[in-house]
Amino acid sequence: MKSVHVTGPDTNEWVEVERPVAGPRDVLLKMKACGICGSDAMYSQVGGIPPRQGATPLGHEPAAEVAEVGAEVTGFAVGDHVVIDTMAFTDGLLGSGGAQGGLSEYVLVKDAEPGRQLRVIPSDIPWEVAALNEPMAVAYHAVNRTDPQPGDKVVVFGAGPIGLGAVLGYRRRGASHIVVVDIIPSRLEKALEIGADAVINSSEEDVAARLVELHGDGATMLVRGTRSGTDIFLDAAGAPVIPQTVGNVAKSGAVLGVVAVHKKPVELDFGSILTTELTIVFAMGYPTEIFEVTDDIIENWEKYQLIISDVLPFDRSLEALELAKTPGAADKVVVRFD
Repeated sequence: MKSVHVTGPDTNEWVEVERPVAGPRDVLLKMKACGICGSDAMYSQVGGIPPRQGATPLGHEPAAEVAEVGAEVTGFAVGDHVVIDTMAFTDGLLGSGGAQGGLSEYVLVKDAEPGRQLRVIPSDIPWEVAALNEPMAVAYHAVNRTDPQPGDKVVVFGAGPIGLGAVLGYRRRGASHIVVVDIIPSRLEKALEIGADAVINSSEEDVAARLVELHGDGATMLVRGTRSGTDIFLDAAGAPVIPQTVGNVAKSGAVLGVVAVHKKPVELDFGSILTTELTIVFAMGYPTEIFEVTDDIIENWEKYQLIISDVLPFDRSLEALELAKTPGAADKVVVRFD
């Protein structure tokens, strides 16, 4: 069967591999869709992930149909549509250094258990939307790490897939007002479609002044200057200026969450931040959220579908990887298998 692997630095190729065979405790999946993540480009750049450098299967945002069910497995039937916990495979992280990747025709789930690696979803959810389950779990974990309370005012920096997923997550958690900050007008328009209450183009507007206008004045005797009444800031963009901006505008007791990958060290003036008692948290992966977010996707899949910008067929997977890593070329790319 066909599979996409990283075969060297900045080199992705089609590889012919053996189709997996299901044992009595296994489930064989026929892949139906797989999203392309920014991490895929990082894996490619360095030639793959040890110990599989030069031979790293790609694809960790999958959705699939059950093709075979082992005799000892319960809870699944051939034809079921499923979303997948790529971190729960016994042969390594699916598509992130493990023995298999979602950009393959078939994937084998060894020692399959309902609610562990797989969850069945309704068959009317489009495959490309189902493939958002993994990145939306990443976004929802970031939301949970910032511990939002009902009525909180939130700012999300970055209107890419994770930022937009966070907007939906904060809304689910009861945020009263959500602002999205970005520099690309089309992304800001999409944020409003998905449910943001307001947007700020940081290349054209004074972010601090606009946030005070939207979230009120958060300045006090101890925390002076232009301070917004924002309760939570989430960095889903990874630009060095974002933590600095938050440090300059945060009120006392605010929270900054970082889910974006910062490729260079970030400088922060701890002296000026000290009086704010700003809480900084980081988010990576999805310890519990992978199937928690599924319910919201099922109920609101039309909104999640807005996050997807491009859908390419499986035989154009290499093109999809190139498209996704090209700055400004696409927002969210998903590969569909048929």
